[in-house]
Amino acid sequence: METSEIRVVLSTFPDLEKARQIGTTLVESQLAACVNLIPQIESIYAWKGEIQRDSEVLALIKTTEAGFDALEKKLADLHPYDVPEIVALPVTAGGETYLKWVRETIEQG
Repeated sequence: METSEIRVVLSTFPDLEKARQIGTTLVESQLAACVNLIPQIESIYAWKGEIQRDSEVLALIKTTEAGFDALEKKLADLHPYDVPEIVALPVTAGGETYLKWVRETIEQG
């Protein structure tokens, strides 16, 4: 498996409790190798014709290309937002030991 098969998925949550709950479920289900939570970000976005500004928690979710579809479905099912942010970015470089750990963790699931 090549480096490009690793994905970092971005998702935002309304609060730390919900982000922790869903992040833990994704790791326990072996859909994610790791979830980093970054609290207190400010999001500015258009919603239903108006500009919104909200405090949110950003999750950085590590998975594989092969595991993404199952992760996306589970995340969408658990997420409290009507239209959750679920954006997968390919990893183009990284420490091979870490990337191997991500692959092996997801493959065990």
